[in-house]
Amino acid sequence: MIWETIKLALQAIRRNLMRSFLTTLGVVIGVAAVITMVTLGQGSTKKITQDIAKLGTNLLVLRPGQAVGPGGVQDVAHQLEVADAEAIRREIPGTRAVAPAATRAATAIANGKNWSTNVTGAETTYLTARDWPVAEGRTFNDGELRAGRSVCLIGKTIQREVFGGGDVIGQLMRVGKMSCEIVGVLAEKGESAFGQDQDDLVVIPLRTFHRRVAGNTDVGYIYIGVDSQHSTAKTLKAVELLMRERRRIGAGDEDDFFVRDMKEIAATLTGTYKVLTGLLSAVAAISLLVGGIGIMNIMLVSVTERTREIGTRLAIGALAGQVLTQFLIEAVVLSLFGGLIGVALGLGLSWMLASAIKVPMALDFSVIALAFGFSAAVGVIFGYFPARKAARLDPIEALRHE
Repeated sequence: MIWETIKLALQAIRRNLMRSFLTTLGVVIGVAAVITMVTLGQGSTKKITQDIAKLGTNLLVLRPGQAVGPGGVQDVAHQLEVADAEAIRREIPGTRAVAPAATRAATAIANGKNWSTNVTGAETTYLTARDWPVAEGRTFNDGELRAGRSVCLIGKTIQREVFGGGDVIGQLMRVGKMSCEIVGVLAEKGESAFGQDQDDLVVIPLRTFHRRVAGNTDVGYIYIGVDSQHSTAKTLKAVELLMRERRRIGAGDEDDFFVRDMKEIAATLTGTYKVLTGLLSAVAAISLLVGGIGIMNIMLVSVTERTREIGTRLAIGALAGQVLTQFLIEAVVLSLFGGLIGVALGLGLSWMLASAIKVPMALDFSVIALAFGFSAAVGVIFGYFPARKAARLDPIEALRHE
């Protein structure tokens, strides 16, 4: 009897195929939108986490800030010094690498090509703090660092754009007004979480940078790599206290420097994306409710159109429960059909959009199952009221219906 009821329901749907498809369109859009929003949101969160990790694990970045001058005018605070990095290395426990560094824009010239890039002066601890291995060649040796030799490491972008991706070890390259020998190529890191190409850089010894590029001994920032056994939050507080002491900042005065914890930045960005994903998914889920109302509306119309058919079935012995089951099955089939199409459409859209905006395809099968299950629930909930109306029809009045 159940199978016969299912066949009758399927036949009724097939008789009005176009209307049935249009009825499920709200469910299709709702399921597809929920899957797409959640997948893209989780993919974006995953990409941000990966990009922040590329900067280095357990990493703090110390930079000079702003100082309030007379009349509230903002003055540039005095720069950091190499001695600050040495003090942090000496006095703060739990640091695995402390790397003073400075950066300037420059033009790399070699092989008959010019390329605008950034030149960074740093020590080998810079690579340790940022977990940045050398893919080809070697890093600087102690003699080159102490003497300020004209040697350099380049990123993959420089190797590709200036040298065509070929072997570059031992070749000379002009950076700004100085010429340097390439001793190594850094491993590829890709774009940062802020859209910057991390591989578009030239690294030279810090003393070379001070003498040949900057003309001063200022340090733009200090990278502080923290041991995994130590808390970055506690180390950050210790760095702040030390810098306040070294820069003679009074008890009630504001800092003229700032320290950033990459973990906190990652947590803030991922938290923001999760909130946005939740809001967009909630908006998309409203489409499922709209789709359910559409199903209920069409099923009520169907009951009105088939009043004589229902009356005939009841008159020849069909039970009210069988009529209710038939109409309920029609509503559930429509919802499940819409759910299946919505899942397929959502997966397709997620793949296309993830490829377009270059984020990982982070599928969450629990969300897919939830969206599909919700579509089935929509069929049961919104299909029940039209089905109950059909089952309660008076056979005599139904047969009289025109």
